[in-house]
Amino acid sequence: MMTVGFFGCCGAARESQCLLGAFFTCLLVIFAAEVTAGVFAFIGKKAAVEEVQNIYNEAYEEYLKDAEKGNKTLIQFHEALQCCGKESDIQVKATCPKDIQEHKNCLDEIQILIDSKLHLVGIVGIAIAGITIFGMVFSMVLCCAIRNTRDML
Repeated sequence: MMTVGFFGCCGAARESQCLLGAFFTCLLVIFAAEVTAGVFAFIGKKAAVEEVQNIYNEAYEEYLKDAEKGNKTLIQFHEALQCCGKESDIQVKATCPKDIQEHKNCLDEIQILIDSKLHLVGIVGIAIAGITIFGMVFSMVLCCAIRNTRDML
């Protein structure tokens, strides 16, 4: 980021088309990476949900095998999601939060959490991509203005 900023600032201060072109190229690469990451995030959402649900299922099964040993992973899931168990909370009642009012299926809560947070990440990504496009447009405008000024002299 410091290099990109250096190209932009020095290119504008020195009125250098080369540095402004490098700034534009860097922003273009960053924009392409943002778009690619965004596409993969939305395509891979289902895989991410399934992976987190598999981790929960493993912790759940491990707790059922040895309940006396306890399972901190299962307790952390229940605390973070404010849920308890899968279809029923009877088998894992000891790991449930004390202040929970009604039974919530943790697999459903994982799905809801990832869906809601992915939209937030998408909105932030779109805002950053907009700022990147804004920077690319202004660097090209400045580069063309420098070229036109030099042609007049």
